[in-house]
Amino acid sequence: MHGHGRRWAGGLRDGPGRGRPGGLRAHPGPLLNATAASAWALHRPGARDVGLLSLAVVGVSLSAPLTAMVTAPMLALAFWRNAAGAAALLPVLLTRERSTLAGLRPRDLASSVVAGLFLAAHFASWLPSLSMTSVAASVALVTTTPIWTALAARVSGVQLPAAVWWGLLLAFAGVVLIVGVDVTVSAEALLGDGLALLGAICAGGYVLAGARARQRLATSAYAVVCYSVCAVVVAVSALVADVPLAGFEARDWWLVAGITVSAQLFGHTLLNLVLSSVGPTVVSLAVLLEVPGALLFALVLLGQVPPLLALPGVVLVVAGVALVVRASRPTTLVEPGT
Repeated sequence: MHGHGRRWAGGLRDGPGRGRPGGLRAHPGPLLNATAASAWALHRPGARDVGLLSLAVVGVSLSAPLTAMVTAPMLALAFWRNAAGAAALLPVLLTRERSTLAGLRPRDLASSVVAGLFLAAHFASWLPSLSMTSVAASVALVTTTPIWTALAARVSGVQLPAAVWWGLLLAFAGVVLIVGVDVTVSAEALLGDGLALLGAICAGGYVLAGARARQRLATSAYAVVCYSVCAVVVAVSALVADVPLAGFEARDWWLVAGITVSAQLFGHTLLNLVLSSVGPTVVSLAVLLEVPGALLFALVLLGQVPPLLALPGVVLVVAGVALVVRASRPTTLVEPGT
């Protein structure tokens, strides 16, 4: 981070500002060619936007329950969904957005590579948590990504609004409740909670690096590099750990395909599609609906009911993260971590 004021993916910048509480001011995000005021604005979604957002939420909500049904190694799942995501976006990059590659230098890809490394760490930590703790707890904890990006901003010198701190407090209380309940359930559930939180922290690094990368790259170029790096790192990890990447039952291949289409392509694509019309705050808040969505799909597909005492914790986490997102008014999409 450099320049006269430090910036972060939440859209806040330190230094004196006019007309903003706490001396904060916004800067235009790379995805939204608009003034700071319009980038921060909340836009009422139309019927088409509501429909697309609903489909996107369904797509990302299916990710965790379907993942919990996979019997193949989690490294294999992470490899194939990222490799398939990169392959699916490569034609878009080489045709419709080919002109954006002109003048790019290797150093312009550095942030995309870093994002891919963080994404690989995210999947390596979060995916195993789904077989160790409940889907509801895992998804709630992994969606705390905006909490970690806010704390990263504060460490870098950005002054945060009071509402962000209240959101952090609510989310922290929710995490304590979930972890406290899982302590009584089993040591494995507690370890799963820890892995989900680690996945959220790594997703924070992925979001921050990705926001920087997209200042220079088209979304397709960023995604192809990021997903490819993630797939290569996961493949190497699987090779070192002697984990097979193929040779699974047909059921697992169908589940991997379903997860790739629903979360990696379908959900993310629709969220980015409506980003320009409804604004990043609405999209980021819509992503939080993944938590109750995943809970419902886990109930239907897995017959999994989280401990009742953990549900208030899940609600507090979602409310806290929502408050952080709303108060920080991000200028870049807070992507789903699943």
